[in-house]
Amino acid sequence: MTFERANSVVFKHDISYKRNKDWEHWVLLSSDHHWDSKKCDRDLMDYHMKQAQDRNADVFILGDFFDCMGGKYDPRRSKGELRDELKVPNYFDALVEQAAEWLSPYAKQIRFISPGNHETAVLKNQEIDLTQRLSQLLNTLYDGETLVGKYAGYVVFKFKENGGNKGRRYRVTMNYTHGYGGGGPVTKGTIQAQRRAVYTPDADIVVCGHIHESWVLEIMREKLSPNLYTPILSTQYAVQLPSYKEDFCVGEGWHRERGMPPKPTGAWWLRFFHSARDEKVKFEFIRAEV
Repeated sequence: MTFERANSVVFKHDISYKRNKDWEHWVLLSSDHHWDSKKCDRDLMDYHMKQAQDRNADVFILGDFFDCMGGKYDPRRSKGELRDELKVPNYFDALVEQAAEWLSPYAKQIRFISPGNHETAVLKNQEIDLTQRLSQLLNTLYDGETLVGKYAGYVVFKFKENGGNKGRRYRVTMNYTHGYGGGGPVTKGTIQAQRRAVYTPDADIVVCGHIHESWVLEIMREKLSPNLYTPILSTQYAVQLPSYKEDFCVGEGWHRERGMPPKPTGAWWLRFFHSARDEKVKFEFIRAEV
């Protein structure tokens, strides 16, 4: 099993599979951890990471792992929001070093991490790439193999049956983006999912975060079969990732002042398996336990 960069925006994941009912491969899809915020549910995050260890799963972190709003020149900063251990002169050093140490038991599972708008804001205004630095520490100090992606890109899962060159092969293409917009209070971002489906026609899965909502939407499409003579239906799965940060129950702050509703927390599992019904690799989404 290998995970590697094909180019600046595309990654490929080669996975061997067995044609039996017991074979499976898990991926934990997560974003918007805001790990350094006082409002981050670290216990829930730790629980999901331990599950990933037990399942030998890949962990994908798709932006805003850091809240990172305590920098000297950040207009969003608030002393009351900082954890005590981060109230230090070398704030960004401490932020990355403490995060890497906290994640160290799971360094082997964290295959992929990409920046969100919180990290790109720090890079733009304070010239520090927190995502790259976190990956470097996980890889050099804790024997990780974490690759860093762009804000948006693709991961291509390539499955090959055990048994030499004649084994069956399948491919699942996942488009990812950290996300954008505010997510409508009624539509909860599903309109953007329909728009993304238009310009990501080759993606089987489109996953994003940012708006702290949680759902999976099936978007049906008509295509022609490989011989071009038969119309067939295919499904693109739009996956909206929630957050590990809970803003509502504190009763005050930016979230309350804007009149925003409660948001779900947690992550989603992507489970690949061999289907006895269709005799091929298929996948499903399972809400991570909260």
